[in-house]
Amino acid sequence: MVDLAAGLYFVATPIGNARDITLRALDILASADVLVAEDTRTLRRLMDIHGVPVAKRSLISYHDHSSAKVRGRLMEYISSGKSVAYASEAGTPLIADPGYHLSKETSEAGHLVTTAPGSSAVLGALTLAGLPTDSFLFDGFLPAQKTARRARLQNLSDIQSTLVFYESPKRLAAMLHDARDTLGPERTAAYCRELTKKFEEVRRGTLSALCNHVSDRSIKGEVVVLINRAEKLSIDEEQLSLDLQKALNDMSLRDATEAVAQAYGLPRRQIYQKALELGKEAKG
Repeated sequence: MVDLAAGLYFVATPIGNARDITLRALDILASADVLVAEDTRTLRRLMDIHGVPVAKRSLISYHDHSSAKVRGRLMEYISSGKSVAYASEAGTPLIADPGYHLSKETSEAGHLVTTAPGSSAVLGALTLAGLPTDSFLFDGFLPAQKTARRARLQNLSDIQSTLVFYESPKRLAAMLHDARDTLGPERTAAYCRELTKKFEEVRRGTLSALCNHVSDRSIKGEVVVLINRAEKLSIDEEQLSLDLQKALNDMSLRDATEAVAQAYGLPRRQIYQKALELGKEAKG
């Protein structure tokens, strides 16, 4: 048991292996005046495993469909000087999980909001995937509908970061097929399934190879999909300057910049700066 100040404590819980919980998380769960969970059954089971009694404390359910009334009740607890511990069903709270509005309202009211960090499927998958980790973009769950999913992948196609997604095992094959068709069959990727659990699987390869691997398999368990960053294209600077100058002869600076940026798949700001340089050279 530890003394906790009044406030909201977000507690990360294991994504599979029950022993992947921190000592501080157990201290908070043992000491908080009020316990809140995305799934109260899951939290109660985790606490039972580690010998942390719920005792006579309130154990409140808070999830995506919880009303403002529930948040108001929790705020009243904190305002009255109580410590409230919130745990997601698995992993780090608020990462593609409920809790944002509760965190925002609590902090805006001037109360303590802190975290006991720990397990995260996103970070665990990045560790194992064998893809660049210096820059990554986590985009949660892609749309379930095919057209919207492909459009979203297309919007992310030129991002110079490893792309990370959560995916339903039932949609994994369809998602990988859409990624292959949208981003290219030779783009490297990986999927991580059932992380930290008995049947953990990490599969690496091209999007084409991963598609072939899952096409006739029944996939089960939680899945994280990671896709390598887009390859930087080799740009012919001389041709770029010629095309930009031609565009400037026929269009406004703004329109020429936009047209050339889209044609070369480059940031608008980069083309704008180059256009200004061409203008200076012409005056000189």
